[in-house]
Amino acid sequence: RKSKITASRKLLLKSLMLAKAKEEWDQELVDKQAEKERYLSERIAPLHTSGLSLSQLQDLCRELHEKVEIVDEERYDIEAKCNHNTREIKDLKIKVLDLRGKFKRPPLRRVRVSADAMLRALLGSKHKVSMDLRANLKSVKKEDTEKERPVEVGDWRKNVEAMSGMEGRKKMFDAAKSPTGQ
Repeated sequence: RKSKITASRKLLLKSLMLAKAKEEWDQELVDKQAEKERYLSERIAPLHTSGLSLSQLQDLCRELHEKVEIVDEERYDIEAKCNHNTREIKDLKIKVLDLRGKFKRPPLRRVRVSADAMLRALLGSKHKVSMDLRANLKSVKKEDTEKERPVEVGDWRKNVEAMSGMEGRKKMFDAAKSPTGQ
């Protein structure tokens, strides 16, 4: 689908919208500051400290200190009530969930995930180790058993005659001992 507005027109409209939003943002900040000043001027009377003696200044400080303590106590009480209400709301939400009964489980789909992807999902960016198990296997060379034991082809009668008697048994013992000794 082709857009009916050209790219330059879109850019112009976007810049105009951003300019308008910035103006409204600045106006909102000015309004908030004016509201704050108006509220403070209503609540706080201007202090006239010029021409007061030391005892009058001390009395004024005591009065201000008492007012600050009262406001601080009120703030603490309101904060405690707010925390209590928050905890109560949380407990009530848990009770409502318990009263509903069983929770509905969403239908789950089977997804094939590699071990690396699973560890990355669980551990986040901390995961550096590769779980490619085949790469960590030892490489084993296939040893050709026929190369190790050369087969002697010859007359078997000569071999039987050579092995007969005590000398033949000694040769067999030495032959059996030599391949393991190497």
